[in-house]
Amino acid sequence: MKIAIFGTGGAGGYFGAQLARSGEEVWFIARGEHLQAIREGGLHVETPEGEIVIHPAQATDDPAEVGPVDAVILGVKTWQLGETARALAPLLGPETFVVPLQNGVEAAAELTAVLGRERVLGGLCGTISQIIAPGRIRSLGTVHMVRFGELDGKGREPSERAERLRQAFVKAGVRADVPADIEAAIWEKFLFVVSFGAVGAIARAPIGVLRTLPETRA
Repeated sequence: MKIAIFGTGGAGGYFGAQLARSGEEVWFIARGEHLQAIREGGLHVETPEGEIVIHPAQATDDPAEVGPVDAVILGVKTWQLGETARALAPLLGPETFVVPLQNGVEAAAELTAVLGRERVLGGLCGTISQIIAPGRIRSLGTVHMVRFGELDGKGREPSERAERLRQAFVKAGVRADVPADIEAAIWEKFLFVVSFGAVGAIARAPIGVLRTLPETRA
């Protein structure tokens, strides 16, 4: 598949690197010093299993340089979705679909308002990854997953396009599935993030501490 990773941060960079390493045609949309470093020295992803290096990496800040793709995976911040949706036009061919990975429950709705419902899948991811220097991402732990599906696919078999993307991720060694109800899956992730995030913000402590102290664990 020809896949554009729009937003090559922790999540986009990690999953995009895995897809590129497995042989998919991956384009990384990035900017600034991060883009320059990727162009010059490739994309480096540090993992507990070793370093992944995609060099040369196909990277640009101009979607028109990429042209139409099979799928766009959005790794931008939630507040950037509206602007990003309007910038996707050069990437969109007749069959192109878009998969957001943001936390929260509103990403798909924001995208459909600009792109139309037929182009958008619901999606989410799980990974602890972040940019630590231009061109370099550090990924912690061993739990990395993506989940996505048609917005009107509740109770149905996975669509052909969702299954094709799932197989690409599986081939890349990423745990991927198409749940029977993607909206329910998105809300489950939201409730997990909100509960831990709220307690963490109040206690000003990371998850390891929250799980250790009886009061915050409860």
